[in-house]
Amino acid sequence: MDADSDVALDILITNVVCVFRTRCHLNLRKIALEGANVIYKHNVGKVLMKLRKPRITATIWSSGKIICTGATSEDEAKFGARRLARCLQKLGFQVKFTEFKVVNVLAVCTMPFEIRLPEFTKNNRPHASYEPELHPAACYRIKSLRATLQIFSTGSITVTGREKAKTCKLIWQMPKVRT
Repeated sequence: MDADSDVALDILITNVVCVFRTRCHLNLRKIALEGANVIYKHNVGKVLMKLRKPRITATIWSSGKIICTGATSEDEAKFGARRLARCLQKLGFQVKFTEFKVVNVLAVCTMPFEIRLPEFTKNNRPHASYEPELHPAACYRIKSLRATLQIFSTGSITVTGREKAKTCKLIWQMPKVRT
């Protein structure tokens, strides 16, 4: 192993979850009957609407709160949310696109080596926990960034953060790994 043989990690943002409000009451039955790509969950009181481009799934409540999942960037999430608001406007609702916020970002990367989870957890005890009976990954929490890393023995790491800017800061500043 050379000190010069640094390997850059391929980090993929796989899901961005955002929330916005329409500032109007939404008739879920009307959306289900007249909307396209819609699933009406009457017993739960929500409607699921899917868009093809960008590929997102929206959960719509009658109060006007909408959660969009499936985007791969903040720009794509905002574009999809605005597109969804426009679809609701075309159905006859007085939608105002307000209070847009990215609430969760999920990213994955794979290390070029395996990780011994019991030793990793022992060396990082205040921040790491590993319960192999409950889950195959070690959980490493970074309170200052409000992010959680799920570290698997295969070297796969899943990063989940509540705020996009802080999570991306963590992801892009991860050190290069020597092979």
